[in-house]
Amino acid sequence: MDQKFTLDFERPIHDLSNQLEILNERASISDVDFSEEIASLKKKIEETKRRIYTNLTDWQKVQLARHPLRPYSSDYVSRIFTNFQELHGDRLYADDQAMVCGIGELGGQAVMIITQQKGRTVKENVLRNFGMQNPEGYRKALRLMKLAERFNMPIVTFVDTPGAFPGVESEERHVAEAIAVNLRDIMLIKTPIISVFIGEGGSGGALGIAIADRILVLENAYYSVISPEGCAAILWENKAKAPEAAKALRLSPQNLLKFNVADEIIYEPLGGAHNDYDFTANAIKVALAKNLENLLKIDREDLPNLRYEKFRRLGIFEIGKQATSAS
Repeated sequence: MDQKFTLDFERPIHDLSNQLEILNERASISDVDFSEEIASLKKKIEETKRRIYTNLTDWQKVQLARHPLRPYSSDYVSRIFTNFQELHGDRLYADDQAMVCGIGELGGQAVMIITQQKGRTVKENVLRNFGMQNPEGYRKALRLMKLAERFNMPIVTFVDTPGAFPGVESEERHVAEAIAVNLRDIMLIKTPIISVFIGEGGSGGALGIAIADRILVLENAYYSVISPEGCAAILWENKAKAPEAAKALRLSPQNLLKFNVADEIIYEPLGGAHNDYDFTANAIKVALAKNLENLLKIDREDLPNLRYEKFRRLGIFEIGKQATSAS
């Protein structure tokens, strides 16, 4: 385990891995048999991993969702789809490099792929605007979703953003309006839509491409109306309270499933998706194929109403002492 990318709660695993590395070095230069000690230490590492990763808090899941080595949209697109052809521009202002879209094939079925893309290096992050989309990104996404509807192609979106870009230039070009139009128009699209949350799902920036018939969430991804830090700054005026805010927001995949915000959790390899890109990509591919097969059985004319009802059922509000569904 690389110390540079070790999270605080992973420290016990890191320390044990270091001990194993030292023991292996000693075994390689010594006549003493260390096989029993090595086997025992390996077993302890696996037990520690399972204990830690099967009992993660909401905040720890947020940390894994932001892991610098976590697979990004492009890593999944190249592994899941064939014949991907990127399409550019919103036909109004520019081509947002933080929203990468195109046509590909999934098991022989042509699909429109809409992704939010982060960068791994400083240069890439500048190009991708640190995964934060400008209004033209949302307009590009909607343009291509409508193109998919015209040719009866299903749509797959990959959500991974801390939120839409809040800069002055983004506001000048009406990012809130662009997202609002997406919420309205995507609801009416007559072709199946599946959204996969692969990392961060930040507020309206995520929702702008996640009005979907099926919402799938990776085991260590999250979806929230606000970041834990933002919530902590508002409620406690202290960003250090982010772990408490994450718990209060109930943003983990398990809670998303419990409250019917998500339809399915896609499980990752032990320790997170960054430990095995291919394993995670295959798990997503299987889930996409299964859900797409079911959605293609639905009459396309019925999809907008079913989608609308799905979102109307979300949430509970209170009238007096009686809790009532939002629908």
